[in-house]
Amino acid sequence: MNTTATIAITTAAPAGGAIDDCWKRIGVAGDQSCPKLPAHIHCRNCEVYADAAQRNLQRPVGADYQREWAAHFRQPLRDDAALDASRLVFRLGREWLALPTAQFVAVAPHTRPHRLPHRDGRELLGVVNVGGTLHPCLSLAALLGIDESEPLADAEQGRHIFPRLLLLRWNERTFAVPAADLHGIVRHAGAALQAPAATINKGLARYLAGVLSHGGMHIGCLDAELVGQHLARVLR
Repeated sequence: MNTTATIAITTAAPAGGAIDDCWKRIGVAGDQSCPKLPAHIHCRNCEVYADAAQRNLQRPVGADYQREWAAHFRQPLRDDAALDASRLVFRLGREWLALPTAQFVAVAPHTRPHRLPHRDGRELLGVVNVGGTLHPCLSLAALLGIDESEPLADAEQGRHIFPRLLLLRWNERTFAVPAADLHGIVRHAGAALQAPAATINKGLARYLAGVLSHGGMHIGCLDAELVGQHLARVLR
């Protein structure tokens, strides 16, 4: 065994098997007085540091560690196969809604649309520039009869809210839809959808495929086919 290897082993693992973290005393995280530092520039390039890492990986496993992981692997496997659907959840007004994830092209920062002449601007808000491409901007809230001026519920107060533009595609056409907030992607079982409550407004209810309960939220899952057809009709 050469002298360098002897120094490495002795420094990394003194008597008793404990690892000597010399890099914290005389290395880059210490006073930087180590004579090896000028040649190696950083402790991670030193054989002492590498040897210490190897010994750390080969250290004996404690009984508590074994019990913890044994309990973890005794848990029954999740049936992820049942999570056969994925939806992007967003908010319009006070309503949390969702559409199939595959229908979305991108999520972009909110941008004020440029109005189009001779259009009333209720459902067709104008056009927006996203990544250098112009897209028609349509109000899904107006389509669904959702009042976006209603105050948020108490549970929503105090949250940081970031409006977004959702780019969704239907029949090779891309639409930009403003959303008041974004929750993210939720995976769920298709069979988990429930029938909409009778109290939901009729404008929204006719576009719902069902309601999903997730994390204390009641999410209206929109029928992608009906929504896409209506958005396309607005542009005719």
